[in-house]
Amino acid sequence: MRPERRSHGTGEFTPEQFARLGSNVVFEPGVLVFHPETIEIGSGVYVGHQAILKGYHSSRMVIGDGTWIGQQCFFHAGGGLTIGRDVGIGPAVRILTSAHRIDGLDRATPILHAPVDFAPVVVEDESDVGVGAIVLPGVRIGRGAQVAAGAVVAEDVPAYAVVAGVPARVVRQRQV
Repeated sequence: MRPERRSHGTGEFTPEQFARLGSNVVFEPGVLVFHPETIEIGSGVYVGHQAILKGYHSSRMVIGDGTWIGQQCFFHAGGGLTIGRDVGIGPAVRILTSAHRIDGLDRATPILHAPVDFAPVVVEDESDVGVGAIVLPGVRIGRGAQVAAGAVVAEDVPAYAVVAGVPARVVRQRQV
């Protein structure tokens, strides 16, 4: 049996709907925010055109001071999402905190109807996530780390590491 589908709403928001909204936050035209009451945004944050911040009723999204979020990013906070201070996130980055469980799923069951697992994502202070990168559930990106454009991050990234590829692998350490 297929579940009944419901709209998630328009994504339109007002500043007072956020759990916390710092000063000097820029939302470019076309930004959509779902469940703003579960989202905390620090001061001096920039959110680019057509970005989607998908809060979730039972978890938090926290974005630290001075963070820059590029155009057309998609952040899902079902499992919880914490982005530190002074983080750069390039255009079209996807951060996911849930995935369908397919282990033990018989082939007669569509993956769409499989149980969903949630896992938090943490992007620590002063790190950088390149254009079009994808960060999968349960990942921690360490302080000052750099994720190359187009990388798919499926495992934790050590502090000050540079990762690239699909799946992302450490290619070098930044000099501190």
